[in-house]
Amino acid sequence: MSRASAVPRTPREQRLSAWWLLVLGGLALLVGGGVGWLPAVTEGLGAVAVSAAYSWALAARTGGRPIIAGVLAASLGLAALVVDTQTLRTGAAVMTCTVGAVLGVMATVPARRFLACVREVAIALALAGGAAVGAVGYGPTISLARFEYTVLALSFVVVALLVHRLGAGLHGLGRRGVVGVVVGTLVLAVILAYAEALRRYGASSLVTTVLDTASWMLDTLGGVPRPIQAVLGVPALAWGVYMRARRRQGWWLCVFGVAATAPVANGVMNPSATLLEALLGVVYSVVVGLVVAYGVIRADLALTGSRGSRARRAEERSAVRPEPSRTRPLL
Repeated sequence: MSRASAVPRTPREQRLSAWWLLVLGGLALLVGGGVGWLPAVTEGLGAVAVSAAYSWALAARTGGRPIIAGVLAASLGLAALVVDTQTLRTGAAVMTCTVGAVLGVMATVPARRFLACVREVAIALALAGGAAVGAVGYGPTISLARFEYTVLALSFVVVALLVHRLGAGLHGLGRRGVVGVVVGTLVLAVILAYAEALRRYGASSLVTTVLDTASWMLDTLGGVPRPIQAVLGVPALAWGVYMRARRRQGWWLCVFGVAATAPVANGVMNPSATLLEALLGVVYSVVVGLVVAYGVIRADLALTGSRGSRARRAEERSAVRPEPSRTRPLL
């Protein structure tokens, strides 16, 4: 027997393996039922498994009661399938997408260097994407705009409440935190107001130009970046995890990271777009958002930090603010 196989696994490693098995098994049931390889009922059961696993993980990460959260999510999901009303199915899908968007942000860890920021953004979006795919199994009937706003609003509220504890309340914001929250709120308000005004009241020529541009990008590039992800969500999340390695008010910037994770669900739920188009849209949003984040981080360092490459390397080495690892509770 090898030495590696002789070493017993810790309870935490066993729980993590069980979580991965539940998520991957749920997604496999969902896909198998969706394409006809398995009975249609397995699609809903896969969605329930994903909802339970994500709820368990979020509760574990935020210091809650994982077993109760997982059982409650599974019960709600099963109730939606058994009662089989569009209201319950859509509610279960909203719950799953919201939990996935929040977990994507809360599962990040501080990043001392920009490449680590890229890794954290990718992990957050991957987690949100898994929850969004799982929510499809409930077969919700949705209005895309209403679904997006609901998931985004709920995600903001939940993350803000959690960050209020992690960031030592509002008095822990500091000058950087206040500036980041104010700017993030203004950017979010402008993007949402502009999108809604354009959709409802925009001049026909302007709407036509925007739609033509989106159609050209879709035909040429295979996907369209989402402004709320590229301009706000990804930069805020990348800058937030970068700042968290140095100051705890970086958590307040991460609140706006749900503007990156929550819209993933809308792309997956869109019946007029393929999964490839949704994936490419996220990729393009990440690329643009990381460019913006890099510029913001460099500007922050230039204004408040030491100048020169040697000073920046010394600053990175000194960025050792402790946080629990990715699989341990934050609270």
